[in-house]
Amino acid sequence: MTEFLVRHFIKDYENTQNTEVRARYGYLASVVGICCNILLFGAKLMIGLMVNSISVMADAFNNLSDAASSIISFIGVKMAQKPADDHHPFGHGRIEYISAFIVAFLVIQVGFSLFKTSIGKIRTPEPMTFSSISVVILLLSIGVKLWMGLFNTRLGRKIDSKVLMATAADSLGDMMTTSATVVSLVIFGIWGLNLDGIVGLIVSVVVMIAGLNIAKDTLAPLIGEAIDPEVYEEISRFVESYDGIVGSHDLIIHNYGPSRSMASIHAEVPRDVDVEISHEIIDKIERDALREKNLFLVIHMDPIEVNNTKVMKYKKMVEEILDNLDSRLSLHDFRMVDGEQQMNLIFDLVVPRDYTEDMKNQLGMKVMEQVKKEDPRCCCVFHMEGSFCAET
Repeated sequence: MTEFLVRHFIKDYENTQNTEVRARYGYLASVVGICCNILLFGAKLMIGLMVNSISVMADAFNNLSDAASSIISFIGVKMAQKPADDHHPFGHGRIEYISAFIVAFLVIQVGFSLFKTSIGKIRTPEPMTFSSISVVILLLSIGVKLWMGLFNTRLGRKIDSKVLMATAADSLGDMMTTSATVVSLVIFGIWGLNLDGIVGLIVSVVVMIAGLNIAKDTLAPLIGEAIDPEVYEEISRFVESYDGIVGSHDLIIHNYGPSRSMASIHAEVPRDVDVEISHEIIDKIERDALREKNLFLVIHMDPIEVNNTKVMKYKKMVEEILDNLDSRLSLHDFRMVDGEQQMNLIFDLVVPRDYTEDMKNQLGMKVMEQVKKEDPRCCCVFHMEGSFCAET
């Protein structure tokens, strides 16, 4: 069914890097969500009134809120496609995250309302009526929610959308809450135990947790999150694949909405190559990154020594010392100033984010101590910094 909908309603569906195609995926997910949730709302509300079940009716209004959420998602995706203007040179892509946060707030609000109603139901229970037809319809709704969860997951992975993945998680959460409702009805039908209020309470907590998780996932790119290690490696390999680039470091990515990113990176070039030649290579990489990866990339050029065997020998020595102290340590921008009385080894030292100031101070002393053991003339001059890549 998913493949059928994608093929028939999304033009050029395989070109998921295209922003317009990506938007069509969002529109399709929103329309399907609206239709399915409105149908589920009507069916569950009717059942809830028939059997006098607060948990069933609450579940129905949860589906109605999901339909409203799909409408908000549709509007958000539409607004996010607005092109860049004088006041927003990077476009309006982050509106998609803001709309997802509104959806999360609605989900939390529904969960909180159900929580209050369930508390009242526990204090003053009301009689229920068991109906096998209602159980069958609810089981069908579980199947619909399971399909919606898988549907949004597949589309979310195709276009790498946090919003669709969050919607998928919400659908799967709804599936679990409806399952709990069915369990309460079955228990009442078999043993006559009215656990409606308790089940409604459990459902409310699950709904609120789902809302909080959606909020967390959608706020992360707005606040600024660490770079995924795979993305970090992909961009680094892309830059380093060009002749004339020795290495790279200090990659930073700013997210301005799905498929809209700006990045900066330091590219290492041989210091004995003409600066105009290296600059031409840098310009080509930036143009290719925009064309091939839709990434606005700004590259800072770092000239380094690659042919001086003495410099390379001392660089390797320091790298081995760092690896022995902590395999997560790394260095870049290594330079050497060889004076008559002292040899300065100058470099940037990248340390893990879990290092405290005390740990950094101890590390600095250990590095200088180990280097002095190897060559008493050496003096380390380094700056400690952290990486913007997420640690695995």
